[in-house]
Amino acid sequence: MAHPPWALGCGDAVWWSRRAPPNHHRWTDAEAKSTLQELTPPAGDPEPQALACYGLLVRLGPPQADARWLRCVAGRPVSARTSELLAWCSIHRVAHGCAALRLIWDHASWHRSHAVQRWIRQRNRQVKQGAVGVRLVVCSLPSTSPGLNPIEPQWVHGKRAVSEADRLLRADELEARVCAYYNCEREAHLVMPKKVA
Repeated sequence: MAHPPWALGCGDAVWWSRRAPPNHHRWTDAEAKSTLQELTPPAGDPEPQALACYGLLVRLGPPQADARWLRCVAGRPVSARTSELLAWCSIHRVAHGCAALRLIWDHASWHRSHAVQRWIRQRNRQVKQGAVGVRLVVCSLPSTSPGLNPIEPQWVHGKRAVSEADRLLRADELEARVCAYYNCEREAHLVMPKKVA
């Protein structure tokens, strides 16, 4: 944050389940029973069980407020979609006057793959040679340390806020609630390549 034209981004992938309710905690009497059950979709339900999503908590420094960016994935996160997400982030940051995005994320396989690392190196070279975009400086978190990523607790609160106790949400309805909760625009889904599916 000591570099004014730089932004700090804390990235992570998350799944928003349509069926399994998030953990809820509350005070009750010792005799009271409170249960949430996993909802069962109707037979032949074409909707996915969960919605995969990349999220980025962008800290621009005072006096600007943190921003949240979300991109949903059709399927699951893979290296090719991660590179596509990073390209979108790089172009998106230029519009906000940034020269570099310091990206903090975990050791997910789609973050540390050779394809993504190669893409980041090529992209940084292109930006240094005058291409539109920002440089990406990746800082990996230690293994099994989700508590160090400030976006992690925000997922927990979001899952509780958008959940429905007694009704199965449609995928598009769930996505609309997630975007509304985090005050994000709905973007086109990142589509998994057919050879990976």
